[in-house]
Amino acid sequence: MMDIAPPVIGALVAGAFSAGLVDAIVGGGGLILIPLLMIALPTVPEPSIIATNKVASVSGTTTAAISFLRRVKVDKFLLTWAVPLALACSAGGALMVSVVDSAILRPIIIVLLLAVGTYVALKPSFGESSAITQRKAISRRRWFLALMVIGLISAYDGFFGPGTGTFLIISLTALLSRSFLESVAMTKVINVSTNAGALCVLAATGNVMWLLGFVLAIANICGSVAGARLVISRGTGFIRIMLLIVVVAMAGKLTYDLFNG
Repeated sequence: MMDIAPPVIGALVAGAFSAGLVDAIVGGGGLILIPLLMIALPTVPEPSIIATNKVASVSGTTTAAISFLRRVKVDKFLLTWAVPLALACSAGGALMVSVVDSAILRPIIIVLLLAVGTYVALKPSFGESSAITQRKAISRRRWFLALMVIGLISAYDGFFGPGTGTFLIISLTALLSRSFLESVAMTKVINVSTNAGALCVLAATGNVMWLLGFVLAIANICGSVAGARLVISRGTGFIRIMLLIVVVAMAGKLTYDLFNG
């Protein structure tokens, strides 16, 4: 591992735990850990920061996905198609990191986050469990549209990333009439693929700080377990509140970066 002072390691471990906790609930963990890594390791190139974060993220996300699959009924047919699609699209997005400046996406993502937050806040019934018992059969067109959106979001995750989990949760809830709890569970499974796809590409370029990544992964796993238990025990109302908090935080952080980056 790099020559990093123990207090800095402690701060990064705490950040990785917090990132895992938040990410397991509504996504957005990278918003915590990536800035911490950049502050703690100012001389390390950004691709290495992102790649090392992915080591922690894929570990925590896998743990959260397993926890959800044990306790929440998910659409296995959708995941059969979505998982390999997400893997391929995320890897493709990661290949674009060195070609396209991710800063061009910030204004678009800010607008989308604000739109998502406004919609969720103004429609209290969105994502409620009661909608599940009333939903009608999903048309083939909506299934195809859902897979297209999953592919686009997965490519975005490999390329840039902030808000991926949130966008997946909202998309699955809206397009397939799922509850927030179902959508969070399926999002974690899809996120395993998006993180793995991007990590494979970034690892091939030699950008990963593996030892630091493994240390942060342990903390991230612990946070993910705690987050998954909170979601399962608290339900959709808790998810809604956390979703709105994370959306506001992400929009604020990206806006700050836009004008100060």
